Amino acid sequence: MQTQTTDYPADKKQLYPLLISQLSALVEGVPHRIANLANASALLMEALDDINWAGFYLMEEGRLVLGPFQGRPACIEIPVGKGVCGTAVEKDEILLVENVHDFPGHIACDSASNSEIVLPLHAGQKVVGVLDIDSPVFARFDEEDRKGLACFARIVEKMLEENL
Repeated sequence: MQTQTTDYPADKKQLYPLLISQLSALVEGVPHRIANLANASALLMEALDDINWAGFYLMEEGRLVLGPFQGRPACIEIPVGKGVCGTAVEKDEILLVENVHDFPGHIACDSASNSEIVLPLHAGQKVVGVLDIDSPVFARFDEEDRKGLACFARIVEKMLEENL
C-alpha cells in the first residue's frame, strides 16, 4: 500500500489544485506524451494516500493497451466494454467503484485492489485512453477525488491533443 512520502496536504480540496499545478508545470511545452504520462502517474502515486496503482491505458486498434504507470505489473490489453476500464470507455463516463469485486466482469490485474476510479481521456470528442487508479482500501475514492481527478485529466487531455 502506498503512503505519502512527501508533504502533500491531506485535505483533498487543497491537494488537487496543487497536483494540477504540478502536472501543468511538468508537461507544459514538453512534446513527449509517453514521458508526460509517466510523470503524471508518478505524481499521482507519490501524492495520493492508500493507492497501489496509478496509470494509463491508451486506445490502440479498438482496445485499451497498457501505457505508463506506477505499481505492480498490469494487464496488457483490455477490450472496450470489459472490466472497469473498458466499461468507462464504452460508457464514456467516470467510473468510481467502491468494491471492484462486486463490479460485473471486473478484471483482477492485482488481487490487492479493492476499489478503483477510471476517467476516460479525450482528444476532441474521441476517447483516446483512460486514467486508472486502484486502491487496496474499499471505498477509497469519493466525489472530491472524482472532481479533482477530472481536472487533472483535463490537463492530460490537453497534453495528448497537442502531442498526438
